[in-house]
Amino acid sequence: MTRAADLDRHCGPAAVAAVFARRPQDVMRFFYVAERRREAGPHCAVLARLRRPYREVQPADLARIAGTQHHGGIVALALPRAVPALDPRNPPEALRAARVTPVLDGIGNPHNLGAIARSAAFFGCRALVLSGDPRQAGLSDAAFRTSEGGLEALDLFVAADLPLALRALAPAVLTVAAVPRGGVPPAALPRGAPVALVLGNEEDGLSPAAVAACALRVTLPAAGPVESLNVSVAAAVLIHALAG
Repeated sequence: MTRAADLDRHCGPAAVAAVFARRPQDVMRFFYVAERRREAGPHCAVLARLRRPYREVQPADLARIAGTQHHGGIVALALPRAVPALDPRNPPEALRAARVTPVLDGIGNPHNLGAIARSAAFFGCRALVLSGDPRQAGLSDAAFRTSEGGLEALDLFVAADLPLALRALAPAVLTVAAVPRGGVPPAALPRGAPVALVLGNEEDGLSPAAVAACALRVTLPAAGPVESLNVSVAAAVLIHALAG
C-alpha cells in the first residue's frame, strides 16, 4: 500500500467531492468525523467498490491525519496529480476554448495558488499554467484546501521556460502581462481571442523576461489610497473583467 506520506491530502467537503468526481481511482484512503457521515456516504460507496479503506474517526485523529485543524471534518488521501509540460506550439483545447487562462510566474504562496484556482474555476476558466520558476508553489495540501475543488476542476500545465512559452503561444493565444502600472485597463483589451493572463510573484511581480514576452500589458486602475491588491484578489478581478 502507498505510504500516507506519499499521498496528497484533500481537506474539506468541496475539495474531497472534487477529487472523487474527477479521479476517484486515485483516492487511496478516506477519513471523516461523525458530523460528516451524510456527505461521506457516497464516497465510502466508491471506495468500497474499489476495495480501498475508509473510516469514521474522532476529530483529534482527523487533525493528525490531515496535518491541520482546518480539515472541515473530511479528508481524502490521494495519489499526487501529474502536471504535464505545456506544448505552446500546439496549445491544448483548454487554453483555446476558454476566454482566460491564468499563468502564474513564481507565485510562491500555496494559499494564493489555491485562491487563484478557485476564482479561475468559478469564472469558467478551463486551465491553469504554472511557471518553472523555483519560487513557484506547486500542488500541496494547503493549495488543494484553499482552492475548494478549483484545482481539480482545471487542466494544469507547467511551462519550464515561461518567456519562451509565452512567445510561442502567439498568435493562437493573446498573452497579457498583469502589471501594477503602465498597462491598459481591462476594458481596453481586444476581444475575441483567448487570453493568457500572466500574474507575477507576490514580492517582485513579473520577471522582466515574462513581461517582454507578452503582447500586451494590463493594469487595474486604483480608485483609492491603497496602491495594490493581493495577487489572488487582483487575479479574480482581472479574470472576471476579461471573461465577461
